[in-house]
Amino acid sequence: MEKQSHIAIVPSPGMGHLIPLVEFAKRLNNKHNISATFVIPNDGPLSISQKAFLDSLPNGLNYIILPPVNFDDLPKDTQIETRISLMVTRSLDSLREAFKSLVVETNMVALFIDLFGTDAFDVAIEFGVPSYVFFPSTAMSLSFTFYLPKLDQMVSCEYRDLPEPVQIPGCLPVHGQDLIDPVQDRKNDAYKWMLHNAKRYMMAKGIVVNTFKELESDALKALLEDEPGKPRVYPVGPLIQTSLCSDVEGLDCLRWLDGQSCGSVLFISFGSGGTLSTNQLNELAMGLELSEQRFLWVVRSPNDQPNATFFDSHGHKDPLVFLPKGFLERTQGKGFVIPSWAPQAQILSHNSTGGFLTHCGWNSILETIVHGVPIIAWPLYAEQKMNALYLTEGVKVALRPAIGENGIVGYLEIARVVRGLLKGEEGKAIRSRIRDLKDAAATVLGEDGCSTKTLEQLASKLKNKI
Repeated sequence: MEKQSHIAIVPSPGMGHLIPLVEFAKRLNNKHNISATFVIPNDGPLSISQKAFLDSLPNGLNYIILPPVNFDDLPKDTQIETRISLMVTRSLDSLREAFKSLVVETNMVALFIDLFGTDAFDVAIEFGVPSYVFFPSTAMSLSFTFYLPKLDQMVSCEYRDLPEPVQIPGCLPVHGQDLIDPVQDRKNDAYKWMLHNAKRYMMAKGIVVNTFKELESDALKALLEDEPGKPRVYPVGPLIQTSLCSDVEGLDCLRWLDGQSCGSVLFISFGSGGTLSTNQLNELAMGLELSEQRFLWVVRSPNDQPNATFFDSHGHKDPLVFLPKGFLERTQGKGFVIPSWAPQAQILSHNSTGGFLTHCGWNSILETIVHGVPIIAWPLYAEQKMNALYLTEGVKVALRPAIGENGIVGYLEIARVVRGLLKGEEGKAIRSRIRDLKDAAATVLGEDGCSTKTLEQLASKLKNKI
């Protein structure tokens, strides 16, 4: 009897990349009997949450942590895209050893890499194993990645200085300053790595993207057009986290939500890495208070207070001290503030949640669409400005507050947008459109849905090593 098919996955270290990759591996394992090993490059010990997450992997999914690479030679201001790319490049010898063992022990059918891991293709090629990219972001970002080498040839200035928006195939026109972070400075190593990886995407056998047709029809249509040498694109989304929280503090906020009326609460969270300045934090607090709407807010310490050491009763750093004086007392009953972390999936699926103010990370967007929750778009970094543009002007399921001349979103603007989403006519139209997307998301993941069928086709190719 032939051994079970097995894949190796080389992820980026962040939870935002690990979560959809694990969901993808779970689906291949549960539905198509393909097991997986995560081979994890790193530059030091994993975080507690990463370790706990990996330790909870179900049967059929394993992980190997490679020896840490040394980054002492890198300048302090080295961008994350450079670090992640180098993490893979500097781990190639240990990756080769791990891969060699896996090839001997398993029926290895493919290597999957994350966004910036294309140098790992060289190891797969040595062992005659097909390589794939798992792209945890949008079809729009993927279309831009394919287009980047051409754009690099056509344009000599910085993209942010272009007088006209960039026309990415199948996508809305995007102003240069709204393109993804690593292309904002073409002299920076992050840009060079972005271009290097983009060119090597053409070496992949296929590219799996975490999206679906009804959400990004035009971008996917452009990506799915047959072009010589271009890898096949497999839209298999929405893949979102399915495990539930049992954290006590998290459950407190869910109990508070139980006592609120249907669709009345705005959930505010900037993801696992998003923070605001002290000024912006204060404007947001004042705007929420002025809006007089109910809110559940995950508060993090401001990014311009790196050395502040205020502690709560548990000895943890307390971000709540940065809120305006008297804010917590004045909004008691109307608002629930939770420091640092909350069970996002359960909050978004709760019937009291009527809106989501988000940094527009793609995992968060897919979660809010699956649960049919309207959006206030507040992008911070990475590809989030492109995501915000698409949500507001493409599928029109989000409002976006205007930034003032001082680079801050003012409290009056925040109050206006919050009321508009929860109480206004524009909010009604958004609710209707996001309900349609919620239904479409459920359909594509159903037994005969196109994401299910696409994953089936991919699994068949993997098993047959086509």
